[in-house]
Amino acid sequence: MLRADAQDNRDRVLEAARSLFAERGIDIPMREIARHAGVGPATLYRRFPTKQILIDQAFAEELAACRGIVVDGCADPDPWRGFCTVVERISLLNGRNHGFVEAFLAAAPTAETFAEHRIALLGMLAGLASRAQAAGGLRPDFVIDDLVLVLLTGRALATRPPAARADAARRFAALAIDAFRASDDHRPLPQRVRLPASL
Repeated sequence: MLRADAQDNRDRVLEAARSLFAERGIDIPMREIARHAGVGPATLYRRFPTKQILIDQAFAEELAACRGIVVDGCADPDPWRGFCTVVERISLLNGRNHGFVEAFLAAAPTAETFAEHRIALLGMLAGLASRAQAAGGLRPDFVIDDLVLVLLTGRALATRPPAARADAARRFAALAIDAFRASDDHRPLPQRVRLPASL
């Protein structure tokens, strides 16, 4: 159990990290996070010895929310509707937080927490996509890398002014869903792009 002042410092560091990561991504220097939190670098490093530990704890709620979105989508008896719900809700989540998608898709060897979540969630989404294809809703040439590509592209949503992000994320999701929808009018997709984050 931390003393009250130590807990307050820890909370301020996490709040500062969440705010800075959300607005500017995860490349923020630790010293800037300490300054933003109003604590010294030694205090920050005492609570968070590495930046990856800070990232893991700062994004714990987003990871839980992301997992909840995927679990809910996979539980939908209509797999195409479930897939569409996942695309929309994850786009909204990503639009609020510039750094979360960076952290989630990072290939850094120290990002074990995110790697484990990524592997599990992309596996679940691949299963959902297969069911949506079998049901005729999702285009047959879709591969899970296509969803990763949408997530990577959607990182730019968090750079919009805060008031415009939700509307932009909904429109982005609608455009992506329309591209994913099975249709006789679709031209074949170019060659598949292998993305490290989906492996």
